[in-house]
Amino acid sequence: MPRTSSLRGRSVVIGLLWLSAVVTLLYWATFFTSGDVQSSEAECYLAFERAFPAADLWLAAACLAAAEGLRRRREWAVLFGIAAGSAAVYLGCMDVLYNVENGMYAVWSAPMVGEIVINLFCLTFGPFLLVWFWKNRRGVESVA
Repeated sequence: MPRTSSLRGRSVVIGLLWLSAVVTLLYWATFFTSGDVQSSEAECYLAFERAFPAADLWLAAACLAAAEGLRRRREWAVLFGIAAGSAAVYLGCMDVLYNVENGMYAVWSAPMVGEIVINLFCLTFGPFLLVWFWKNRRGVESVA
């Protein structure tokens, strides 16, 4: 990509990265306080979900680092953008596989609809980040 004075969609990507990090942190705050986002009371579900906070914290940290790198126009934004995209795809795949294997998608409740939204977000936003950061890897530093 030639060096240009602007990077198409940069501010939108920064906003989406921030949104992803904040929503991830709010999800876990809610999970461990009120439990309103829990789509099941089954012990296997709760054990599965309790295995995710560290991985989701990595996703949130990578999103914030990528957003800040883009804001500052630093080349390391590409590294963290690709890391965030990959983490989102991985977490989405893990969640979907659990939900399919355990019949979770058959349960229609507000928390399960929330899970579906999270799954769709991970499996669309993750690949989007991978493609966007790769395509724009040479233009990140050159934006004015």
